Amino acid sequence: MSKNILICGVGGQGTVLAAKVLSQAAISGGEKVMSAETIGMAQRGGSVVSHVRIGSDVYSPLISEKTADIIIAFEAAEAVRNIRYLKDNGLVIVNKKIVQPVTASLTGKTFDEETMISYLEKVSGKVIAVDTDQACTDLGSSKVVNIVLLGAACNTGLIDKGQIKSALKILVKPEFYELNCKAVDYVK
Repeated sequence: MSKNILICGVGGQGTVLAAKVLSQAAISGGEKVMSAETIGMAQRGGSVVSHVRIGSDVYSPLISEKTADIIIAFEAAEAVRNIRYLKDNGLVIVNKKIVQPVTASLTGKTFDEETMISYLEKVSGKVIAVDTDQACTDLGSSKVVNIVLLGAACNTGLIDKGQIKSALKILVKPEFYELNCKAVDYVK
């Protein structure tokens, strides 16, 4: 049986690395994996979406609408923007923090995380909202949001934390390995 995971955020949040870590972890576990990124103006804070499909019955990298088992959102507005991919009774793991888009600041409008998360709870099966600001403070780095959210996904049975840590050993610089392992274990 396949697993469809959509990872979304804005440029600079580590969505592509998270997709690579998840893919490598699944491959190391003997799974077939296909993945693809849809990257807009990512370097300018634009949307970044990674599709990760795991399983023997996967034949294309892109997730169709209404078929994602899990959306891992590094930013709540991006979760709302991509909710059309989530299957009925799917799971959303979302960062509580909102990254205000430039257009919002130019028009004087702001996005409210409570409104976004409330909407996600209404339209999805289940929402796990993670306070990544607190996680970053506790871990001493603002660069582990992506791995904290992957760790939260591991708690759902998506993939084993040990496999994620093995993938991190391959994909991150050695000096950041221990920090990232702590990030995987952060959400209990």
